[in-house]
Amino acid sequence: MSKDIFILPETRSWRDIPQQVKPRAMSSEGRRRLLMKAVRATMGAIVFSGVAWGAWEVAEVVRDPSAIPDAAKSERIRSLVLVTDGVLDKDWLAKTLALPSDATLMGTDLMKLRSRVLENAQVRSATILRNFPDTLTVRISERSPVARLMAQAGSDRPRMYLVSRDGAAFEGTGFDPGMVDSLPWLDGVRLARRDGAILPIAGMVAVSDLLASAKLEAEGLYRTWQVVSIERLASDGQIEVHTKDGMKVVFGTREDYLRQIARLDLLIDANSDPTRPLRVVDLSLGAQVPVAYGTASPSIIEKPESASSTPAPGPQITFPAFSNLQPAARRGL
Repeated sequence: MSKDIFILPETRSWRDIPQQVKPRAMSSEGRRRLLMKAVRATMGAIVFSGVAWGAWEVAEVVRDPSAIPDAAKSERIRSLVLVTDGVLDKDWLAKTLALPSDATLMGTDLMKLRSRVLENAQVRSATILRNFPDTLTVRISERSPVARLMAQAGSDRPRMYLVSRDGAAFEGTGFDPGMVDSLPWLDGVRLARRDGAILPIAGMVAVSDLLASAKLEAEGLYRTWQVVSIERLASDGQIEVHTKDGMKVVFGTREDYLRQIARLDLLIDANSDPTRPLRVVDLSLGAQVPVAYGTASPSIIEKPESASSTPAPGPQITFPAFSNLQPAARRGL
């Protein structure tokens, strides 16, 4: 018995139906955006290629200076440019570099010139650049002095040095004489040298902070400070200040300087007796401030007729000078 075989028709999709509709044409705005994208891509490729080529040329010059044209190598240095944040000038730069008259831009050793500039401790950092065709540019950062000192080496004459916050000592060039005269003298230190250079003075950060606080908050007091001694700074954490009128003030490094300056200012204001001037004030012990009073000079205080001819007694020590410092707090110090 035979069976009929049915063959199912192949499944068809709508995609098999012929499409007689043409695709929508691109609008003018779309064509403009496509064109701009292509232009930007082309410009980016050109710029990238130019930068890469320039970097390669610079690298070749660094590796092989002979690749520089002979005209550029033989060009003499005709101009020096100094860029600084301090007081050094172009004359100082010319004397320091000491370039021969026939020095060329590419024939000059920049590292050697930089070493000459840094030999002066007044210079903190230096950078030297070639600017073609004939200019040498020197950029430096200078140290600012906070104190001064006198030092003598062997039988040489004593010389004055300026000292910066980081302890560097240098002779100083170009500073205003009035500014230099206003700096206090530094005592209790000995300069040391290594390989011909003066080693930094330890502890100058603490001294600089004290001087800056006094100058900012009590400039009248700061102007009377004549000598600052750091002889006991390392051992006892104390800085001694000697004023022009003969008073010694001891500051401690373990307490805020502004509080100590406020106590000193309050104590000076409270001492209204001109016959008993302050001679020693120790602010390093916190609220307990020992003081010593002296006697005024006869040329300043007129001697009473009933006064005896016996010598005046020595300094009178009082401890503490005062215990309540609330007035200083109300004054904002």
